[in-house]
Amino acid sequence: MRDGGPQWTLTVLTGGDTLRQERLTRDLHDNLERAGGLVVGFHDAEGCAEPGRKGTGVGEVALWATTTAAIVRPASQVLITLIKEWCAKERHRKVVVTIAGDSVEITGRPDAAQERMVREFQDRISGDAGLGPDDSAA
Repeated sequence: MRDGGPQWTLTVLTGGDTLRQERLTRDLHDNLERAGGLVVGFHDAEGCAEPGRKGTGVGEVALWATTTAAIVRPASQVLITLIKEWCAKERHRKVVVTIAGDSVEITGRPDAAQERMVREFQDRISGDAGLGPDDSAA
């Protein structure tokens, strides 16, 4: 069921510790699944990475998430807030959030620069979503 709203890819970073990555990814999945307005699932292990390179199909786990809301900005704020709260439980947690080819890394202990990057990311994705009619066509 990936046809609700825009699709997000969420990748928990663990520095190559695949067991920890799987455990934390499942924990993030469970946390997001409890939130209303989100549909969350695990990416299929489609395709293999090139030999010698790690990819989401080989030993790595990633999530996809969509929103049931029609308006992207409030939904993105909810998703980002939930991920920030999840990361804050342990300062070493890191999640890369990707949508429409744009991404941002959220950590458990963000500084002012990272907070600014997250706000700019949200502004970019809400601008790309084409929310609202184009009044210049009138």
